[in-house]
Amino acid sequence: MTIELHPIGYVRSPYRQRGDAPRQGRLSDTESEIVIDPPYLPGLFRIGEKKHLFVLCWFDRADRGTLRVFPPHNPVEHGVFATRSPDRPNPVALSIVDLIEVQDGVLRVRGLDALDGTPVIDIKPYSPEIDALGGD
Repeated sequence: MTIELHPIGYVRSPYRQRGDAPRQGRLSDTESEIVIDPPYLPGLFRIGEKKHLFVLCWFDRADRGTLRVFPPHNPVEHGVFATRSPDRPNPVALSIVDLIEVQDGVLRVRGLDALDGTPVIDIKPYSPEIDALGGD
């Protein structure tokens, strides 16, 4: 089976290298921008009404051969599917960001841990009624 993805835009971020980015974007107040490619601009209609968004990125600089990792602050080895490691067979990143502003196809957001130039593959609105779960 072949799966084909087409980026809808890219990230403009102060993070240039992996060591620059926080362990989790939600742990930082740093602002980034998501630049949407012109063919996808109609998909932004009414996105400015949202407070929070899920952003799916393709972590193009990840190690796709990694299957086991030691999570930060945990000395016990885990399989990558039991962690949020950026290194994984299909490096799809999922972040919840605060939407600050939308202007001319650029979304200014807070809480994104993607490196500068990272491809964005999708954006979805966060819904507390659907997405907030109690407990673990």
